[in-house]
Formats: sequence, structure tokens, C-alpha cells
Amino acid sequence: MVTTERMEIVPLSDGEMLALIAGESDPEMRQAYTEMRQLALAHPEERLWYTAWQLRLRCGGEAVGDLCFKGLSPAGVVEIGYGMNPAYEGRGLMTEAVKAMLDWASRQPGVREIQAEADPGNRASKRVLEKAGFRPNGETGEEGPRFTWLP
Repeated sequence: MVTTERMEIVPLSDGEMLALIAGESDPEMRQAYTEMRQLALAHPEERLWYTAWQLRLRCGGEAVGDLCFKGLSPAGVVEIGYGMNPAYEGRGLMTEAVKAMLDWASRQPGVREIQAEADPGNRASKRVLEKAGFRPNGETGEEGPRFTWLP
């Protein structure tokens, strides 16, 4: 678990991942969570790099969003992805969470670089990346421009 001023960021267990999948109404997100769970099961020694991490308010315990990593490459590159419950957007919670997870990830063995993608139309996501210290790296991924953060 990673703790911030306002949140606890908790890696989900396999059972919690199943519940997340079952409760997801968006087919794309359901598929993404399913793939994450499968990778966590296939790589139990590296499951923290594959499972979803839930963002829970310290006051009240509400789940306000989640984030994940997309595995750690042999070159030491890890990608972070995130999503916020719309009812909690605009409060700086995702920026707080991303900064905390960058700190956590940068202290893990083998991590040399952290990357992210942002949909070109998602100004809020790009703003989170900028506030967290990411910089555009000139590449484009499946979701849009790629950004890099160096520990």
C-alpha cells in the first residue's frame, strides 16, 4: 500500500480484480482488467506491475479511481495508466496519486524510466502528467502522445 495525504493506494488481490471485472460496464475496460489479472496470475513474482491499484480516500474509504503499471520491461521501462471516477475529477487526486506511485516505482529494483500515454483530446490527463513531472518524448503510442519521467 502507498499512502498520500488524502488517499491509500492499494494493489488489488486476484479476488478483488475479479470483482472489479464483474462490476465494469465498459467492455474495453473489462477487457483491460481481465488482461491485467491474467498477467498478474502468469507473473506472480511481478504481480504489482500488472494488477490494478485502487485509489481510496483515507477519510471515508471511497474508491475514487485506479491506476496500473503495464509490466516492467527488461530495459527497466514501466508504463503507468490511470482513471478517475468522474465525480472526483478536478480535485488534484490523480496528480497526488501519480506522484506517489512515481516515487514508489522509482524505488523498485530495475526501474530506469517511467512512461505514459495521453489521448490528444484529454487535456486533464496531459495536465496530470505535466504536474507529475512527465515530459513529451516525441513518440506516439496507441492512445496518443507518449511522455517520459526519469527517476
